[in-house]
Amino acid sequence: MTLQNNNTVQNSNKRLSVQLSLSGLSFLVTSSETKEVDFFLEKKYKKSINPEQLLLNLKSSFKQNKELNDTFNEVAIIFATSLYSLVPSTLFDSSKASEYLKFNSKILANDFIAFDTLKNHNITTVYIPFININNYLFDRFGDFSYYHASTLLIEQLLNKEKPYALPKVYINITNNIFDFIAIKNGKLIICNSYEFTTPEDFIYYILFCLEQLKMNPDTVNLYISGSIEKEEDTYKILYHYIRNITFYNVEEKLILTEKESLHQNLLLKLL
Repeated sequence: MTLQNNNTVQNSNKRLSVQLSLSGLSFLVTSSETKEVDFFLEKKYKKSINPEQLLLNLKSSFKQNKELNDTFNEVAIIFATSLYSLVPSTLFDSSKASEYLKFNSKILANDFIAFDTLKNHNITTVYIPFININNYLFDRFGDFSYYHASTLLIEQLLNKEKPYALPKVYINITNNIFDFIAIKNGKLIICNSYEFTTPEDFIYYILFCLEQLKMNPDTVNLYISGSIEKEEDTYKILYHYIRNITFYNVEEKLILTEKESLHQNLLLKLL
């Protein structure tokens, strides 16, 4: 989705990407020409906040960091939330967008429903963006594009990964939310997102999904990315039950910080 007005700065060579969730914020400024990283900032919250608090924290970040007050020729926003649903594009009716969400999300009468379309894969992602944040960013920057996190992940995996006879499972972790995606023969089997607070929660959802999909934890190929490292309890409990684990990263191998692993902050690197 894209919001437009006449405030776009055409002569800047910088690009701003922002990842938003109720458990954290991430900012990435890169050169539009070289794709080199000019600035990166990540904020994580110990517990989830509400959209109003998120907006206050967003405004505070812009006030405190001069790098975010530059002019940008492109601004892109990622909403990493569990408030979404996938619909075959051939069955999608934009006039009934809320109908696709009401069975798995709490919908309010004034909620704004957005959707992304993966044209080459017959998939439409229907979701609820933070409209208060969209309004703020529109007033601040003018034109900007926004996407749901699952749209970027699915598009990356279906476009870049070669068809494989056996299923592959991908897990991307953003603070206390992870996306579970399974692909077989180049086709999407499932995409769900789960909130978790403990490593036990984390492995429970994964094993439950594998059981429902009739996938064997001893043989399935699982790829992980995002907020996870081998030293953490989430990885240790994952490896206890699933042995074929590989860290997944994008081809560009963009490094946001010296201490960062290639598989971290995958969503920002996909924009």
